[in-house]
Amino acid sequence: MLRLAAAGLGTSPLALTAACLEAWAGLHGLAGLGETRLCGPNYRFAGLWSQSAGTRGQDPKQAPAMEPGSMENLSILYQSRDFLVVNKHWDLRIDSKTWRETLTLQKQLRHHFPELADPDTYYGFRFCHQLDFSTSGALCVALNKAAAGSAYKCFKERRVTKAYLALVRGHIQESRMTISYAIGRNNTEGRAHTMCIEGTQGCENPKPSLTELVVLEHGLYAGDPVSKVLLQPLTGRTHQLRVHCSALSHPIVGDLTYGQASGREEQPFRMMLHAFYLRIPTQAECVEARTPDPFVPTLDACWSPHTLVQPLDQLVQVLQAAHDLKPTEGDSGPCSPSVCLPEPGRPPPHPATPPETEAQRASCLQWLSEWTLEPDN
Repeated sequence: MLRLAAAGLGTSPLALTAACLEAWAGLHGLAGLGETRLCGPNYRFAGLWSQSAGTRGQDPKQAPAMEPGSMENLSILYQSRDFLVVNKHWDLRIDSKTWRETLTLQKQLRHHFPELADPDTYYGFRFCHQLDFSTSGALCVALNKAAAGSAYKCFKERRVTKAYLALVRGHIQESRMTISYAIGRNNTEGRAHTMCIEGTQGCENPKPSLTELVVLEHGLYAGDPVSKVLLQPLTGRTHQLRVHCSALSHPIVGDLTYGQASGREEQPFRMMLHAFYLRIPTQAECVEARTPDPFVPTLDACWSPHTLVQPLDQLVQVLQAAHDLKPTEGDSGPCSPSVCLPEPGRPPPHPATPPETEAQRASCLQWLSEWTLEPDN
């Protein structure tokens, strides 16, 4: 069956890991495979974590591991009066205006939380950011207009921390790198709605883009060499992580758009990109969520890691510890903003964000009003 593949400058806390975790490099291999499952095109398992109608708030670590996507399959990672963070299923649209989409995240939310739907919007819920159709993981939902505005401010001021897990083709030799290819839209015939790096044919209006990459493990996926990596986008270009990995000649496993040719990426049952960690430090509350790791042998027998390069838990501690540093003078709110710690040879952090212009304010108001209009006919 054809699987569609439609679809965030500064220094990241992950930049600290090369020194503080160097001693971990080259550790022993991991344990063997879990239970036996089919691989490739016959792999029928289609889920990560689920929440049944009677178990709202279920711990995602205790939920069934690989269930098909369904209206009941919704995992809640974080919930407050103003926000929800859900663990989005892979190959699931956030919303859709077409009748053909029988299952979307909006419909799942309305099914589980009808009392939280905002009657002033068409779909009922406002998403604070986006995830591609093929990408799974942490996605924040604002439950009212004021909450959406506070989250928007965090994104505009680059105070949000996001980290992704991915399986990429080949064994990356460097334990850590910064990817800085500028990304623009591809105007080549037949490549509409895709992105490309500066210097390639048909690349239009490329913009600066930065991604931090840390290698976690080396191993095999269905017999082919792959690396498990942690990715932190420091800018928010469309398809940024997918384009940057492809530009390194290490495309994401299962990426039909930017992956390897000859139909090879149709074999994995999904695109192996997952939003693993999310932190949005609004003034009223610090929204923070971490999902379970979906790329482990017990969930996918095609993935066989053999060399540990960097331990994931240690990297998460680095991310969290950076935010626990003493806030600078003038900071307000429950937690400090993202910390920029430049390395030798790196430029200093960007200056403070200038006052919001009228055009930016208009953009914010338009963003807040998303999903309030009637759908297109």
